[in-house]
Amino acid sequence: MSNTTFSGPVTSTGGFVGDLTGNVTGDVTGNIANPTFTHTPVAINATATATAAQVATGYIKSTSAAATTITLPTGTALGTALGAVQGTVFDLYIDNTAGASTLTMAVAVNGILSALAAAEAGGSGLLTVPSGVTGQAQFTLMFSSATAYTFSRVA
Repeated sequence: MSNTTFSGPVTSTGGFVGDLTGNVTGDVTGNIANPTFTHTPVAINATATATAAQVATGYIKSTSAAATTITLPTGTALGTALGAVQGTVFDLYIDNTAGASTLTMAVAVNGILSALAAAEAGGSGLLTVPSGVTGQAQFTLMFSSATAYTFSRVA
């Protein structure tokens, strides 16, 4: 693999916008100062299993008036969409500020709650996102292999 040097503003297809300086050989080396992340929200407004492509955007919004459950794709489907390997970490943002009812997240095959999430329903294990002004959440998926992930709420 050849090295590519970036200097100055960089925008990626994954939503990263910022300045990047350093060599890239599969991993970013160098400093990223005050990056701004902009995601294009994908709407899921009814109970459904999210597609791997929807989750890969990193930002899901709901404007549903009814209670909604979003089930994540299987570890295999999501791992393939993200190009995941053991050690891949992915953040997923959920926005229910325009919704009128609670949104609940659920994991699918090869997706499990982290030990902390399983032990702490009121914190890392809180899978519900209220509607209205407090209706935002951040979840982290940590891949233990290309086809399996653990899931935790971080904000």
